[in-house]
Amino acid sequence: MTRNVRVMVAAVGAAMLGIAGVASAQVVPGVQSDKPFQENWFPSKWGKDDRAGSANHTKNSANIKRALATIKQYKSLTIGKFYHREAPAFGPRGWQMTIPGTPTGGPFGKNALTYHDELVTTEIGQIQTQFDGPGHIGVNTSKGPMFYNGVLSWDAYDRGAGGRVMGMGPLGVEHVGELGFVCRIVVLDAVAYRKSQGKLSASEEMLPIPQKAGDPGIVTADDVKAMVKAQGLAEIGPGDCVALHTGQGNSWSNDRYKKMDSAQRAAARALFAQGEPGFGISACQYMASRDIALTMGDTSANDAQPGGEEDGYAVPCHTEMQTRRGIWNLENVDTKTMIDAKVHEGAMIWAPLKIIGATGSPGNPMVLY
Repeated sequence: MTRNVRVMVAAVGAAMLGIAGVASAQVVPGVQSDKPFQENWFPSKWGKDDRAGSANHTKNSANIKRALATIKQYKSLTIGKFYHREAPAFGPRGWQMTIPGTPTGGPFGKNALTYHDELVTTEIGQIQTQFDGPGHIGVNTSKGPMFYNGVLSWDAYDRGAGGRVMGMGPLGVEHVGELGFVCRIVVLDAVAYRKSQGKLSASEEMLPIPQKAGDPGIVTADDVKAMVKAQGLAEIGPGDCVALHTGQGNSWSNDRYKKMDSAQRAAARALFAQGEPGFGISACQYMASRDIALTMGDTSANDAQPGGEEDGYAVPCHTEMQTRRGIWNLENVDTKTMIDAKVHEGAMIWAPLKIIGATGSPGNPMVLY
């Protein structure tokens, strides 16, 4: 066998191994669920080719009119958290920013202009205030990981040289960013509600982290309905954005964070890592039945965890709302700002960044009231 033939055979063999590797990768090892097929999770209510999900509510001028009608005082708040290396983050995620060059460039011209840039290394969507886009949450099925509107990630990936995944293709967050959200925001004060039930003392600021079904850190459908009534709000309706204030975000709220020292920030991260109060599955199913546009809250997922309303599920609101229905999720917002200002209803304007192929987006939503 000549050298050229040996090289060709080796190349073909390597290519075949690569193909076999791709084929074997079609099924991810571990737990699988075929509920998306059994329960007809697709096509979406917005159509089989839809990529924006609940952002489509923004196309409805009646929803925008309804949102703007809640503005009474003509004031505004921003509810995004600070992005910083010491802020809480899930698992190994992290935020690192440096200023290269110090200054980065200059001086230039007779006016001696200088400038600074920044270099950021982070998970674009999944850090601090974060928006979950279509490519973030899926279900591992027998046909592979399935995401919103029945899209398998293997078929979605935008690949570059060597087959490296460069983006989420039809599952990219830019499809949501092209529409954004103008919605009536409903702020559910679960801390005040639990105090009214006698399940929290007057001095407590947050719901307890739930460990099992029935714990007061789990907000159910009945709780959502009761809070809407107690707060004197109109019923949750199509296109609304629903924010849950659990109080856990108070540990690094905007009015406190910059004044906290490193030890206090480390304590906030430690609390963050223990789990979180949040919505139970019945609450999410109820809000889905009301055709809302967005779930929001002051925690890392807005799902109650590690204890949930039903045992054995991992943050089930994520799959039931996002993968199944294209109802998106905005995490780690500063609900304390709204509670302190006694804002339980208003208009919210929020648009994810148009990052082609990204799983999510950072940002700083604005609330008008």
